[in-house]
Amino acid sequence: MKKKNIWITLIHYSGIILLIAGVLDPLEGSIIITIGTILISTSLFIIKDSERKKFYLSTILILFGVFFMFYFSSLGGFGGNSKLSWWWALLILPYPIGWIFSIILLIKNWKKFNTKFKNIS
Repeated sequence: MKKKNIWITLIHYSGIILLIAGVLDPLEGSIIITIGTILISTSLFIIKDSERKKFYLSTILILFGVFFMFYFSSLGGFGGNSKLSWWWALLILPYPIGWIFSIILLIKNWKKFNTKFKNIS
């Protein structure tokens, strides 16, 4: 049982590291950020934390924004010679909004998460 608890803690803190490390390159780092939020949401799901639904929302926002960012990138981007207007870029906004929301939730609940994950390991 103790081994499972260590894995949950490792998943949670790995997700935090990936969420922060992905900022170094917002385009290619978006995959790392997405994986990080999925790991955090998974760890909170396993321990049945009360904040998990907010992290689910941020994960969905990030997935939505990242999907459209890569989709529009495959079409050639916006403006210039592209046939897509700049208004289509609004579909990418959930990505940074979800990331900022995740960071705010982590900062707001830092003390609570630290005590909770120390108690399970």
